[in-house]
Amino acid sequence: MQKTINILNKKAKFQYEILDKYTAGIVLTGTEIKSIRDSKASITESFCEFNEQNELFVINMTIQEYRFGNIYNHAPKAERKLLLNRKELKKLEKEVNNSGLTIIPLRLFINENGYAKLIIALAKGKKLYDKRETIKDRDNKRNLARIKKDFN
Repeated sequence: MQKTINILNKKAKFQYEILDKYTAGIVLTGTEIKSIRDSKASITESFCEFNEQNELFVINMTIQEYRFGNIYNHAPKAERKLLLNRKELKKLEKEVNNSGLTIIPLRLFINENGYAKLIIALAKGKKLYDKRETIKDRDNKRNLARIKKDFN
């Protein structure tokens, strides 16, 4: 039985307001997928960008070098192509260009067929006061849960 791989971007929901989510495939080499299966990847500081050929790439995603890969190892912070339908790519590009939104990865996982998938989100950056409000709401929920626990 294979263990599940679930690499999260925990900062994303705090720093961005999530508008829409998509599931994209990733073009990887052999040593990259082996490192992901060992949970040696990070997507916390990564983002997605279009190139001149209207292809979507994830940038600044760190996949550590595979420890048993010799001269065939990969670069840890290489740009990796994302695979989406043409209609989804056009919609994302239009939203990014017109309204100034950004595309961020939320979760990296391996599906039941063994392919690495990346859940990306169309997001809008939060202002400082929105972040403060998020912190206040989180603290209030924690305090309320603590009071309910003591009451029961």
